[in-house]
Amino acid sequence: MKVAIAQISSILGRVDKNLDRHLELIEKAAREKADLVIFPELSLTGYSLQDLVPEVAIRPDCSEVMSRLLVASRNIDVVVGLVEERKENPGIFYNSAAYLSRGEIAHLHRKVFLPTSGLFEEGRFFASGREFRAFPAGSNRVGLLICRDFLHYSSSYCLLAGGAGLIIVISAAPGRGVLNEESQGFESSRNWELMGQAISYFSSAFVIYCNRVGLENGVTFAGGSFIYNPDGQLLFKAPYLEDDFSLREIDLDLIRKARKNRPYKRDDRPEVICYSLGRLLRKQDED
Repeated sequence: MKVAIAQISSILGRVDKNLDRHLELIEKAAREKADLVIFPELSLTGYSLQDLVPEVAIRPDCSEVMSRLLVASRNIDVVVGLVEERKENPGIFYNSAAYLSRGEIAHLHRKVFLPTSGLFEEGRFFASGREFRAFPAGSNRVGLLICRDFLHYSSSYCLLAGGAGLIIVISAAPGRGVLNEESQGFESSRNWELMGQAISYFSSAFVIYCNRVGLENGVTFAGGSFIYNPDGQLLFKAPYLEDDFSLREIDLDLIRKARKNRPYKRDDRPEVICYSLGRLLRKQDED
């Protein structure tokens, strides 16, 4: 399977300009025989939206923007980040990721963990999603996470329990704290890389992380997108801070080999986790 990672800088509030860039890169990925192309969090809108949220919201069932993306997805799977407004719940907005395949929306994930402190204000403008769910995409089972979702390891466990062999994380993570001069990385980026290595190994899954770059309202986004294989080995690392469009082959047979050698998925007991969490929540209610 060939995966394209589009580590781009979106233009704040300009869905039209961002859509053109998406379509250009989707076409480029298709020409390169990629099977899947992945864009960052809120790639169609930019991140620091605040009061622009209602203006850039997309209703997937009737949006011209979504229609054009669905046409582009007929020959290549596409993951994009968007502000979603649902037909049945107008005026409520979600920070969402859409997986498009064969001209249809295969899955929509709504960000569950909305950072709302310091420079982050997502809880002021977005409603929170309510689930983590693996879904079929061709012969694979896939899970989507958005940025902070990935730093809660319970999120990835839900995808493991659902059988996901590909965990795709789209992100708009700033770069904070210089790690060292040699790597030219950020201390904040280390969070994502550590989680990527651990989750890929213990979930026996590919972890594909696509982070944005660029400067927006004084915030510098770090880039540093990566792929870890099911043995926790780093397959690909994009540069920090720079626009990057890269393609990498991933061997899906490694999922089977890893799960045969480390049978965490075989031995998983989600019903025990469910019971234990239910017991904990009941006790909290009693207290």
